[in-house]
Amino acid sequence: MVFKRLLGSLGVGGPAVDTVLDPGAVTPGGQLGGQVHLRGGGAEFTIEHITLELVARVEAEHAEGESEGTVVFHRHVVGGNFRLGAQERRSVPFSFPLPWETPVTELHGQSLGVVLGVRTELGIAGARDKGDLDPLAVRPLPAQEAVLEALGELGFGFKSADLELGHIGGSGQQLPFYQEIELVPAPRYTHRMNELEVTFLAGPAGVDVVLEADRRGGFLSSGDDALSLFTVGHQEAGRPDWATEVDGWIARLLDRHAAYEAAAAHHAYGQHHGYDAYDPHKGHADGYGSPHGHSGGHDGGHRSGPGVGTAIAAGAAGLAVGVVGGMVAAEVVDEVGDFFEGDDENEEG
Repeated sequence: MVFKRLLGSLGVGGPAVDTVLDPGAVTPGGQLGGQVHLRGGGAEFTIEHITLELVARVEAEHAEGESEGTVVFHRHVVGGNFRLGAQERRSVPFSFPLPWETPVTELHGQSLGVVLGVRTELGIAGARDKGDLDPLAVRPLPAQEAVLEALGELGFGFKSADLELGHIGGSGQQLPFYQEIELVPAPRYTHRMNELEVTFLAGPAGVDVVLEADRRGGFLSSGDDALSLFTVGHQEAGRPDWATEVDGWIARLLDRHAAYEAAAAHHAYGQHHGYDAYDPHKGHADGYGSPHGHSGGHDGGHRSGPGVGTAIAAGAAGLAVGVVGGMVAAEVVDEVGDFFEGDDENEEG
């Protein structure tokens, strides 16, 4: 076991800490468990608190371009208020639930390139020393896995995944950032979109699935983004028609915005054919048009409708090849290595 000594305000003779997480990946909303192992330094210290921080590498878009930083998205006190003698060894067990919106870092054991960590902070003599930092592996919930499995079965291919600082307008998002999983379109959709982005916003009752298509432009029109939200209950994740349902979501996502454009063109020529078009700024007359847009990382003004609230079973074959097969392992290793070398100066509040 390698202990990581706390330097800084405590000096070289301070205590050392090593946090060991329970083996295996955790699901969003699931219990994160493990033990914090302490070894006393050259003198006796009072450990006022032991706090675990969940941190993420997050991208932020701004006028000058993009930047990256470390965001703390959860803190949990797991112990404290005891004396640690010189050279004394002590272990503090812990278990607490992850936030429901914790990003997914892997799928079937393969990394998606999203980097999360658990950092240990000791409060000693009024000072806070950040010591141990360990990688955190998060696997998808059954409903999230069902969506990704279906996309793989439909022929969508994995492109990249990242965390974006900002809020999805009109949603119940709790964290200061959201995850985007970017996919190469299935062959049947390559003439209609450049890529598909998937965002999961999980909660105790289910998962909101945000789909955003980067649509290709036509002969007389430029490309744009089409965005919709669909709700999946946790209890629905065992249904067998998952790929069919997701394919229907994508078709409705594209057709709804196409209908809006067609109606707008008719209005421009004074022709109205008696139906209410989808308006990305006002919603849809049939109840599909709740406001929904990115803020902080995307242009404002996106809207979507809360589409069909169903989920389908996981277990479709071909996901590892279809969705995860495009990941370049070397890039993931470099990104993880840079993050866990420590980069506190870029930390966001």
